[in-house]
Amino acid sequence: MTPILMVLICLGLSLGPRTRVQAGTLPKPMLWAEPDRVITQGSPVTLRCQGNLEALGYHLYRERKSASWITSIRPELVRKGQFPIPSITWEDAGRYRCLYYSHSWWSEPSDPLELVVTGTYRKPTLSALPSPVVTSGGNVTLQCDSQAASGGFILCKEGEDEHPQCLISQPRTRGSSQAVFSVGPVSPSRRWSYRCYSYDSRSPYVWSLPSDLLELLVTGVSKKPSLSVQPGPVVAPGDKLTLQCGSDVGYNRFALYKEGGCDLFQRPGQQPQAGLSQANFTLGPVRGSHGGQYTCYGAYNLSSEWSAPSDPLELVVSGAAETLSPSQNQTDSKTGQHPQDYTVENLIRMGVAGLVLVVLGILLFEAQHSQRSPQDAAGQ
Repeated sequence: MTPILMVLICLGLSLGPRTRVQAGTLPKPMLWAEPDRVITQGSPVTLRCQGNLEALGYHLYRERKSASWITSIRPELVRKGQFPIPSITWEDAGRYRCLYYSHSWWSEPSDPLELVVTGTYRKPTLSALPSPVVTSGGNVTLQCDSQAASGGFILCKEGEDEHPQCLISQPRTRGSSQAVFSVGPVSPSRRWSYRCYSYDSRSPYVWSLPSDLLELLVTGVSKKPSLSVQPGPVVAPGDKLTLQCGSDVGYNRFALYKEGGCDLFQRPGQQPQAGLSQANFTLGPVRGSHGGQYTCYGAYNLSSEWSAPSDPLELVVSGAAETLSPSQNQTDSKTGQHPQDYTVENLIRMGVAGLVLVVLGILLFEAQHSQRSPQDAAGQ
C-alpha cells in the first residue's frame, strides 16, 4: 500500500460530514502530460488524471517529495482531473501519481508519470561512429558527449511516434562524460533520427538541453546522383564555393557527406527544368578543414531510403597544410616500400655519393702532389 493511501485511511478523509472514504477499491486511473512528459524549462504543461465515469474528484501527488504547486490549482480544475503548470521549472520535475474518488471509495493509484524538465544544462554532442551513412541492415554506434561529467545519458528516437522512444545509458567509465548506444539493424522503411540528453544522477528527471538532431542516412540501390563543384575543385582559403548535387531521377531532397565527418547536410530538391532535380550546398569562407572527399545522395520526401552514393569528389584547399592521403599512407604495391622510405633512401644515396666525391678528390690531390715532388727535387 502506498504512503498516500495510508495517510488517507489514517485521517479518515471524508467528502461530507457523514461520508467516510475507503481507499484502494476502485480501478486505477490514467495519468498523462499534455503536450508531453518531457518538457522544456519555462514551457506550459498540464497533468491530466482520468478515472471512471463516476469519478467525483481527483488527487495528484509527487513521490518522495511533495509538490507545493499542486495546492495552488483551482478546485474546479482539480475536480476535473486537470493540473496545469503555466511555466515549468526544474523544481517541478519528478515522479507523479494520481487517484480519484467516487462516493465513499478511493481508487488505486495510477501508474507513475515521470515528468522531465529539459534545458537546465548545456546541450551534449551526438555523433555516429564510424559514420552517419549506413547500409540497409547494418549497425551503427551513437556516442553522446557532454562538456561536464554526467551521471547518465538518454538517447531518444524521434520522428515516428507521438512520444519519442528513449534509452538510458551510463557513462563508459566512472567520471567519464560520454556514453555509447548501439543502433540497428537499420532499414530504409523507417526514419532514424535521434537526440541525446545528459543528467545529474542526483536529479534524474532534470535533463540538459537536447543535442542537435542526428539523422542516419540509410543507403539503397536507386540511381546515384552526380556531384560537381563551382568554380572548381581547387580553391584558396577564404574563397567560397558551391557543391551541386543533381539527378535526372527527380529526387525531392539531397544530402551531402564529407568522408570522415560526423554531419550530414540536407537540402530540399529544386527543379531547374522538367525531369531534373538538384540542390546547392554553399561552403565558405573556405578553411583547410574543408578539404577532403565528398559524396551526395538523393531521396524522395515520402521515403526514408536514400540513393546509392554519387561518385566521390576531391576538394583541395591550396596553401593548406598538406597531409598524406590514405593511398599515400599505404605501401607501394610494386616495390613493397612505404612512400616515406623513398625519402630515407634518397638521403642515404645522396650521402654515399657525397662521400665518394670527397674520397675521389683526396686521391686526385695526392696523385698530383706526388707527380710534382720529383720535378721540384731535380730543379734544386
